[in-house]
Order: sequence, then structure tokens, then C-alpha cells
Amino acid sequence: MRVHYPRTPHLPWSPGVTSDDIRAGDLSGLRGREVVVTEKLDGENTTLYADGLHARSLDSAHHPSRAWVKALQGRIGGRIPAGWRVCGENMYARHSLTYQGLESWFYGFSVWAGERCLGWDGTVSFLRDLGVPVPAVLWRGVFDERALRGLRLDAGRQEGYVVRAVEGFGREEFAGRVAKWVRRDHVRTDTHWMHATVVPNELGPGAALWAVRSGADPDASALLTAVGLTEAETAGAETTGAGAETADAGAGTAGVGAEAAGVGVEAVAEVAARLDAIGRCGDARLAGVLAVVLRSVPRARSAARLAGPLGMRAARRVADLAGLHRALHRPYPDDERRTGLRRLAPAADLGVLHAVAAAVLAGRADEEAGHEREQVEWSALHAEDAGLLGPEPLEPLRSGLREALAGLDAEAADRCWAEARDAWARGKVTTVEEAVAATWRWRSKPFPWLIQLVGPSGSGKSTFAAGLPEIDVHLSLDDLRAGRGSRTDQRANRAVLGDGLDRLDAALAAGGTVVWDATSLNQHQRSVVHAVARRRDALTTYAVVLVTDDELHRRNARRAHPVPSHVLTAQLHRFVPPYPGQAHRIWYVGAHGTVDDVDGTLDGREA
Repeated sequence: MRVHYPRTPHLPWSPGVTSDDIRAGDLSGLRGREVVVTEKLDGENTTLYADGLHARSLDSAHHPSRAWVKALQGRIGGRIPAGWRVCGENMYARHSLTYQGLESWFYGFSVWAGERCLGWDGTVSFLRDLGVPVPAVLWRGVFDERALRGLRLDAGRQEGYVVRAVEGFGREEFAGRVAKWVRRDHVRTDTHWMHATVVPNELGPGAALWAVRSGADPDASALLTAVGLTEAETAGAETTGAGAETADAGAGTAGVGAEAAGVGVEAVAEVAARLDAIGRCGDARLAGVLAVVLRSVPRARSAARLAGPLGMRAARRVADLAGLHRALHRPYPDDERRTGLRRLAPAADLGVLHAVAAAVLAGRADEEAGHEREQVEWSALHAEDAGLLGPEPLEPLRSGLREALAGLDAEAADRCWAEARDAWARGKVTTVEEAVAATWRWRSKPFPWLIQLVGPSGSGKSTFAAGLPEIDVHLSLDDLRAGRGSRTDQRANRAVLGDGLDRLDAALAAGGTVVWDATSLNQHQRSVVHAVARRRDALTTYAVVLVTDDELHRRNARRAHPVPSHVLTAQLHRFVPPYPGQAHRIWYVGAHGTVDDVDGTLDGREA
């Protein structure tokens, strides 16, 4: 059934209201509610269904400006449930405003399940999985008329804004839950756009990312432009330490197969096809494609570079896929394979990981590649048999444990989840009931908490730690060196480390929260600290600081005690960030010194 999109009433202070428009005379449906304010785009109101689309008129005829959005519907329609509809703006044709830098020629602003509009957060999540962006959010909070009246838009490039309740609502409530503000004289052309020559609005670099999310064929060069990298940066042999990354991940393998330099067009097309075959879309599809494109870029570098255009969560998932896929190329004892795959599951979507591992071998006919393909195929069979190829194989266990431990202190709940996840990987628990029984000791017994900082010199670790509340002991190896005469004197490192570990042991034995402030660049360096934490039964959280190489060198130059440039370069070369599952929790700290993503929380919360 086709459904008209309701007419949106104008706010009382909207200057663009005309005699044909409706006004929101009563704002009681918004007052006291959390609302979100998004930019109103100057496009054509369009509704997409599983089996077609229409503009505002249900019988809208063909128009050249609708060809692109019809192709989009062809890609994503199969993922729109029957009886649902996606409403948004077709931005292909220029109307009164000229747009440059669009992320897509279609922006979604509401999703309807029958006669009910989804809440805003559910709308954003659903559309992102489809590969459809939403308009820019200008403000969010409890409805505040003064704040909304104070919003200032550029009338030369913005048509207005739309206010809607964050919570979902029924169609009959629409007029009370949604309202708009439109600029004065918003129609500024003499000829209606439909009767003029179609002039497309301009897409920005980010459109390549949304195209991949929506199921389009990837353009590797456009993707590199979108994330601010060049093909030269992705070319060349794998970096030293890649084998160590694979071993660190818990797969128990090492070594790197020969790979062609550069992006590899054939491999990119192959991974897209494999991801489509297993039904991955949205961010999962983009992550798999980018992991192939960036497979030769060191993980720490790619995560830091991608955090800006993608956000930290998507960025580190791409980096982890790129680092872990090599594990599937190597032989592995079959009697241990399931455990190895279970240990990989918290760090990566195994369906996507196997697609990446197979795709990077595309175009290679050598004997080694043949053996590696066999290993990937055999691994996929084991993963399928173990039920690990779905996007969230651990979610039933986590959601059940979350319900069982409702009301528990966050740190204790996260500790229980970490222990349950480890026991699940070792095959010790399979059900929620078993997980509940296995984690009883961490629900009431107090335990110490170790926060281990991870990152090169000058990345901002100490500054981040200084802002943490309720820290009982801050152990800095630089400070211990300074106590011996010079913080830059590396000759006594073994003694300094031994002293620091002794102090750590005593601090954790006393209880409370302890910060370990050192570079901790690789898993070996982290493991000696982790061993002390295990001995004292501490909750261990890695705080991984990820900043770009250029920013790191700039920060180092401004430090009171900068390290030599060649030393910093060597640290970057050795830096292997931890994978999810290598500590109870991981905080991912971005360039602004804030926790931008979290792994290992029972409630699944992001930063």
C-alpha cells in the first residue's frame, strides 16, 4: 500500500509560511519531550518501499531527476521490510539552493513501520544499515523554544530546519510531533525545477562511503579520497610486525603471505561480491571493502586516519579486519580451530573476516595462494558449523547476561561479561545460565582496577590519565626514570620496569584504581603488566590512544621533553594496538583526548 507523507506544519516563528501552508498552533506535543532538530533540505519529498517508490504524489511520473534514486531503491529495496517505508529527500536535481559536498543524492528523515514512525535513534540505525545518510543534526535536547528561536542558519545555503520528537509516534500524532522552520521566500526561481534543465547537485568525497554502504560497486580510488589517503600510502609490502599482530590476536599463527602492492581492483570487487552473498550491508560492507583497500597500511595508522571520516568504532573495526585476516591463511590444528575462531569473534565479524581473507587472494595463481584459499575455506566451514558466521554470534549470551545482572555496578558487570566471554571462547560455557553461574565471584567481591595506557610517546596518554577521576596510584615509567636522575635515560630500563612492576603489584594488592603510564606498544610489553594484574585479580582496561602520525610529531615537538624524531618513528613502526578480547575492556581515545569508543561492556554502550 502506498502512503502520502503527511504535510509538516510550520512553527509559529517560521518566516517562510504561505497561505497554502499549515501552522502548528499548539506545541504541546513537543513541549517537555526530547526533540532533535535537523536541517531541512531543498529536495523532492520521496518515499521508498520494498517494491518501488514515489514522490509526494502517489502517481508521480518518471522524471530524469528520479533515475538515480530509482537505482538506489533497486539496491536497498530488498532490505526494507514489507509494510515499511523510508521517507526522505531526493537531492539529485538543483531546486532553489545549490548544494556542494552532499554525502548522497538521497537523505532519509523518517522510517515508518506501518502507521508508526520509528524513534529517531532507531531511524538513524536502520538507515545506516541501508546505506542512507540523514540530514545534519543541528540541535538535540528537551524542547526549548528559546534555544530553537536562537538557531541561526545561512539563508543562502540552508532552507530551514525540522523539529521532531526523538521517541516514535503514530501517524495520527504527526502534526503534534513534527514541525518546521523555513526561510523567507524559500522558492527563488522563476521556472519550476521540474520544467527546467536538470542540473545535478554536487556530491562530496564522502558519497563514495555511502555508495558502498548502500550496495554500489566500490570505487577504490574514490574511497581513498574520501578517507584522506593516497594509493601510494596503501602500496608496498606488509609492514614488519604484521605476523606478530596475528599471533597476538589469539589465532596462534604468524607469517604473511605475498600480496600484490597497491589497492588491488580485483580484490575489492571480490570482497564486495562475497559480502553481498552473505547479506552484509551498511557499515559491515564498508568495513570489509576498506579492509581490503587498506590491508597494507599499519593498523594504528589506518585507525587514526579513518577515525575522522568514519568515527572511531568503524575505524578500528576496519583496522582490526585488515590485521586479522592473515590468520585465516595459515594452517591451524583442527582440534583447536573452534577455540581459535571463538577468540577471534569478539574482535571481528567472522563472516566479513573470511570474505576479506578470501578476497585478498584474488588474481593470484601461485601455489602458496592455493594453500591459503584452502585454509580460508576450511576455516569458514568450521565457523559455520560453530554458528560463528553471523554478525553478532555473542549477542544472545550478552543480552541474557545483561538481563540476569541488571542493577549490578557497571565495572562488576563488565568484569562478569569479560570472564563469561573468555569462558565461552574456551568452550566452558554455552548458555546464559552457565555464564551466570560462572561469574558469581565477581558480582560482590571488590577487585582492583588497572588502567593500562597504550600509545607512542607524546600521543596524550598522561594528559588523558590526568583527567580520570578517582585514581589511587599513577605509575609512570618516565617519572621512575626521573627519580633515578633522567627521564630520558634508557640504560636502566630493565631496572625501572622491575621497580614499576613491584610498585604495581603492591598498589593492586592494596585495592583501588591504578594507572600504568608507559608506551606499551605491543602485546609482549603489555603482557608483563597484564600478568601482575591477573595475579591480583584486577579488572584490566586498556586505554589506547590513536592519533595520526603527523599530529603525533607535532605534539612531540611541543613537549617539554620531546623524544628524538627517529625514536618516535621507530615507536610508530613497532606500535601494534591490542585487539578486542586481549583485556577485559578497551577504551579507544581519539585526537581530542576523549574516549570515542569502548569495547567489552556488558550493556554494549559506546562512548
